[in-house]
Amino acid sequence: MEMGNIMEFKLAAKGVKSTAMRLLVMEVLSKQGAAISLSQLEQFFEKADRITLYRTLKTFEVKKIIHSIDDGTGAIKYALCVEGCECHPEDLHVHFHCSKCKRTYCLTDNIIPPINLPQKFVLEEINLVIKGLCENCSA
Repeated sequence: MEMGNIMEFKLAAKGVKSTAMRLLVMEVLSKQGAAISLSQLEQFFEKADRITLYRTLKTFEVKKIIHSIDDGTGAIKYALCVEGCECHPEDLHVHFHCSKCKRTYCLTDNIIPPINLPQKFVLEEINLVIKGLCENCSA
């Protein structure tokens, strides 16, 4: 199956209409080795409107195609969700932020364990970011 068809299938499976921009954003995100910010995404599109890119990311986030990461840098990063992820607390994984190259990676093999909250506390969001040097920067 060619890349465009795969992206269309993934969008359709999540109930998202395929548009040229959505397919292009999916393609860019699928080729990243790390999560990227809106500003970084903009660099792949010379003539794209920032609002259109932002709305595309928000649509993808609501439909659980991507997830957002607050890595403490002040810029929200975005990465594709793994197959079958619904972004429920049990699907959440750890992220790693490299303090040298500033890239943020999904560590999908490291699931965030269940958190026992006191009575009447309601879990809304979990964010676990490990900071250090990535493989390239630690060499």
